Amino acid sequence: MRALDLALPVAVKMLVLVVLLVNGCSSGDGGSTPATVPPAVTPPPTAGSTLRLVPVVTGLNNPLYITHAGDDRLFIVEQPGRIRIVQQGRLLATPFLDITPLVRSGGEQGLFSVAFHPDYGTPGAPGFGLFWVDYTNTDGDTVIARYTVSRDNPQRADPNSALTLLLIKQPFANHNGGLVVFGPTEGPARQRYLYIGMGDGGGSGDPFNNAQSDDTLLGKLLRLAPSLEATPAVPFYTIPPDNPRAAAGPLLGTIWAKGLRNPWRFAFDAVLSDLYIADDGENKWEEVDFTPAGTPGGLNYGWRLMEGLACFDPPTGCELPGLVRPVAVYDHSGGRCAIIGGDVYRGALLPALVGVYLYADLCSGEIFGLTPGAQGVWQSTLLLRSGLMPLSFGHDVQHELYLGSTSGTVFQFGAGS
Repeated sequence: MRALDLALPVAVKMLVLVVLLVNGCSSGDGGSTPATVPPAVTPPPTAGSTLRLVPVVTGLNNPLYITHAGDDRLFIVEQPGRIRIVQQGRLLATPFLDITPLVRSGGEQGLFSVAFHPDYGTPGAPGFGLFWVDYTNTDGDTVIARYTVSRDNPQRADPNSALTLLLIKQPFANHNGGLVVFGPTEGPARQRYLYIGMGDGGGSGDPFNNAQSDDTLLGKLLRLAPSLEATPAVPFYTIPPDNPRAAAGPLLGTIWAKGLRNPWRFAFDAVLSDLYIADDGENKWEEVDFTPAGTPGGLNYGWRLMEGLACFDPPTGCELPGLVRPVAVYDHSGGRCAIIGGDVYRGALLPALVGVYLYADLCSGEIFGLTPGAQGVWQSTLLLRSGLMPLSFGHDVQHELYLGSTSGTVFQFGAGS
């Protein structure tokens, strides 16, 4: 990590410190030799916008994730270790879950996300009342744990119901990834697997080469079938038989893909089931990776061999057969610093954006829309200069899109006047 220059103005120092929340500081040039790649685009400097951000709730503490549980409530994850409920536009005073004593929060650590089982709200279904969280514990390590809703209060989780699926040691305090989400219906058994995004463990330039190593979960996208049993008498998860390393057994058998630096949010298109991954770069390039629905596991998204479309380590001759190249990249010009992954819009309020993948930059506050074009060329368009420092996107049960920011406010995307 590069030391902060004490001569910097206070405002600039604070900006750098906030950037650490998602991207981390890095040292080293990292190389910039272009690889031979299919066409990709960078965000244009200017574009018109018909979007506006409508405040929904304020007064939150670093809202890092926004989701729903199959009903009209919004669940908002606060970094220190709380999950809050917004119902009918009102923030409930009592958190749905408060595990702050278990969580190390600050910088790039904290409570990152929550995933409700698709049958969470269906009484009698195996997944009724079950949800999973991803957080860094007081030792700074990643925990994936399952909780249940309270028996007698749907607005409260049972804090004593935790079952830990995974405990993943972290060598540094940054690049924790942090998203857990249920993927689309898959395979002849029509299953819904839990996907977990893991950063490379931190440090400048992935010093242990975790993202390319097959003997660690760091720098990977994990995929598993969580147990839906109500007691800990059974394994907490099983490994899908079509995982590329299923034969490796517990832990390593959960690896679905590798080569990720810090996937600060990924999303499955709710209609097409395609996968979009926003992977934070080292200090030059940010990227969006795209994987069509039905693609088998075992993909390699390139880090630390490549940063964006450029060689990183080694600085030349980095390409290996089968590397997945990003479909969109951008550099750090114009005050940009770290990509914030969003979602494919499938709501009804903004018909012009249906099918568009939205993402943002932490420092510039710009919000972009990404769409595929002819002959594999993707187009990224600047949709809005928000003036915010976005932290995360999310959507409600109607697939309308939301944005959380460092201001502590969650906004809904609406049409501009």
